[in-house]
Amino acid sequence: MALPKIVSLFSGAGGLDLGFKRAGFPLTFAVDVSPAAIQTHQRNFKEATSVAADLEDLGPDGVLTHLENLLEPGESIGVIGGPPCQGFSRANTGSAADDPRNRLPILYLQIVEALQGKYDVEFVLFENVLGIRDAKHSVTFRGILSKFKEIGLTPDVNEYSALDYGVAQTRNRVIISGFRNEEVARRFKPAKVEASGLTVRSVIGDLPAPAFFARDLEKSAIPHHENHWTMRPVSKRFHQPGGADRAGRSFRRLDWDKPSPTVAYGHREIHVHPEGRRRLSIYEAMLLQGFPEEFVLEGTLSAQVEQVSNAVPPPLAKSLATAIKTAMRSSGRPVAPLEALSA
Repeated sequence: MALPKIVSLFSGAGGLDLGFKRAGFPLTFAVDVSPAAIQTHQRNFKEATSVAADLEDLGPDGVLTHLENLLEPGESIGVIGGPPCQGFSRANTGSAADDPRNRLPILYLQIVEALQGKYDVEFVLFENVLGIRDAKHSVTFRGILSKFKEIGLTPDVNEYSALDYGVAQTRNRVIISGFRNEEVARRFKPAKVEASGLTVRSVIGDLPAPAFFARDLEKSAIPHHENHWTMRPVSKRFHQPGGADRAGRSFRRLDWDKPSPTVAYGHREIHVHPEGRRRLSIYEAMLLQGFPEEFVLEGTLSAQVEQVSNAVPPPLAKSLATAIKTAMRSSGRPVAPLEALSA
């Protein structure tokens, strides 16, 4: 039997999707509200059908309609994705329990419930920020776990650091997953990746200088990779004798010989390059997020900032996907044999 086909909700650029693809899961469908993110998805995942739509407008029935011609009734599927988490973010000092964005994980599970009526949903997985477990969001968080149980999925909640999975970044996130089979849930144990020397220098130290944004800049004029561009360094901070100092969230300067802090930005607030003379390029941020060199982001510079900062690091995603595959295989769930996956 083949691995479950993947339905990706709130897919973004597809960091989570890429990890599952690299673990051998077939991608079938992706949806995100950002047209630029879907352009990225279509460029990098040509085998999948991806659409730009607001899931709040689309709703469970709309997702089912899109899947009619992509899946046969009763097929085995897995649902992955990242409901927007700004409402739970500790960086958002004004975050409130009644933030409307906090409803999106429940919408995600309502869509899963609708999918269960037509397909065999083997597992569900999504990432969120650590703040989702804070006391002020406890009602919402308990509601999410209750919904998992209500729809017959055994939930698993754990914190993961990207640094433990081969990514040169100290990004800590909560992964919430649910499994149709209790044995699979018990056996789901993502393996950490043994890696040394995960520093900013080891990832981006050899890159040439990037291009600076200009309205008439052609992709062909961007060196090395079409995402290797950044904002022109106009702030006086960049022209100080030692470069931009490490001041506050807006001017967080990276250290060559340490991992990057969480690659998460405000509007165009990309971390400062270790040399202190400019901000990171989009491509440098992508590499620090664990994207492969051949991956390409589409859209405006601002859209690319949003996509890379919201993405799940693909190496972490692959470890999660591999753990699901291993748990399903060892518990007798429908999974292709090892030789088929490595073909």
